[in-house]
Amino acid sequence: MHDHHHHSASERIGWAFALNLGFTVIEFIGGYLTNSTAIMADAVHDLGDCLAIGSAWLLNKVADKEASQHYSYGYRRFSLLGALINGVVLIVGAIWILSEAIPRLANPQMPNATGMLGLAVLGVAVNGYAAYKLSEGKTLNERMLNWHLLEDVLGWVAILVLSLVLMVVEMPILDPLLSIGFTLFILFNVVKTLLETLRLFLQATPDPALRSQIQADLLGIAQVHDIHHLHLWSLDGEHHVLTVHLLLNQHYAQPELVLLKTDIAAAMAKYQLSHTTIELEFPDEFCRDRVEHSH
Repeated sequence: MHDHHHHSASERIGWAFALNLGFTVIEFIGGYLTNSTAIMADAVHDLGDCLAIGSAWLLNKVADKEASQHYSYGYRRFSLLGALINGVVLIVGAIWILSEAIPRLANPQMPNATGMLGLAVLGVAVNGYAAYKLSEGKTLNERMLNWHLLEDVLGWVAILVLSLVLMVVEMPILDPLLSIGFTLFILFNVVKTLLETLRLFLQATPDPALRSQIQADLLGIAQVHDIHHLHLWSLDGEHHVLTVHLLLNQHYAQPELVLLKTDIAAAMAKYQLSHTTIELEFPDEFCRDRVEHSH
């Protein structure tokens, strides 16, 4: 099931890459023909998106590989690396757009509004379809790429509105104003996702509420007196890893321990954890990991 899911993710990212690359070429030509600095700027930004999506596609394919001697947990964290790279590229691109758009407020230029309208309709359709395809994905990588494409959709909507206005009145200053508005909006959302990605990279708990729920379920098992060294972290934002020490309330014989392990497995089944390592400790037993116990 997970393999199929990741194959689908690679397929979705591949489609997004192909659409984006093809349309970037059209943008450069269209921007030159319409004499629109806004479209040329968007074309350069889309080129950056292509590089980001291409790298994410490759990294997502690497994430599908089986665990090896060097990467015993598998390669899923490469997908997280893709999300991190894309976030950085997108932030740099957004800052570049702002640096281009803000000076234009003082000296706006009138582009070819009719040509802009045609390109904008095509831009909304192509990027909208690509964003729709990626919206089916749940990985951080796909979510970050979805912001790339949503940024492009909003940009083309802005250019569409602008071209319609410019057909009626000569107000070229709307071009940089709209560019600044949508870029700031996207920048805010990407920074939020990037911070989440960084947290997962630093092995923070992906969901504190989930950690508390797992802790409560383990403490609810009759034979468990206390728990410590409960660590919950994530490979890629989706596939979580759990390690924990369970201190039992008395000594149990082998058949009873087998039943206990079955109870623990049943309690953890609903969380669909990718890897679990659970240590059983008897009363007064010395704990190897003698660090301050964390609850």
